[in-house]
Amino acid sequence: MSQSIYEQYLGPDFQKLHPMLQKRFSMSNQNHLAMVGTGVMERIFNAGWHTLPFLYVGTWRNIMFPETGIGIPFTIENYAYQDSHGRETVTWIRKFQFGSKVRRFDATMIRSRQNGNIIDYLGNRQHLAVDINMKANLDGSLTIFSGNQRFYEGPVAFTFPGLFSGNAEVNESYDEAQDLFKISVQVKNKYVGVLFGYTGHFKAEFKTVPPAKIPAYAKPLREEIRE
Repeated sequence: MSQSIYEQYLGPDFQKLHPMLQKRFSMSNQNHLAMVGTGVMERIFNAGWHTLPFLYVGTWRNIMFPETGIGIPFTIENYAYQDSHGRETVTWIRKFQFGSKVRRFDATMIRSRQNGNIIDYLGNRQHLAVDINMKANLDGSLTIFSGNQRFYEGPVAFTFPGLFSGNAEVNESYDEAQDLFKISVQVKNKYVGVLFGYTGHFKAEFKTVPPAKIPAYAKPLREEIRE
């Protein structure tokens, strides 16, 4: 059975992860493993009024959002499949419940055929391609860093200048005592500082979901071949 894109990327370091994180990041098109997590965002925040235009634009494509709060219910869904370009793909569908309003943060990840890195396509139309680095920590947690960001729309393609881009640091861990996955995310701009972030926890249910049974909403509306 082939390895997941995360096992391939981390190599021997994958074994440093807590066994539950190994399970969480072992899903592939071959093993049909999927995960649905249900939990609470203890805090969702942004840096204030000057970030709101940036965050509102993100809502157009299910990337980011301007709402903040504490105790926000959320879900996260991961499914693995082979996309129309033959690439092993893992979906990340996050839903945040602000009262009657649901905000989504969608992404799909592949492993680059060019250099072996992880590419994260943000949004429901894969217009933003982001380089991802991952580090397995000695305490069994995982840190994910986002790097360069590229925009693709029809014939248009360009790399976002630093002034207009946000780089994320994501930390995931597993709490054995509480049987919970814990996650914290912080998105920064190197000129402006922190833009957006959240901290929370969730319980995970692992399922066997073959590609044909993956819900339509979990896949992007279009797929981008450019990395």
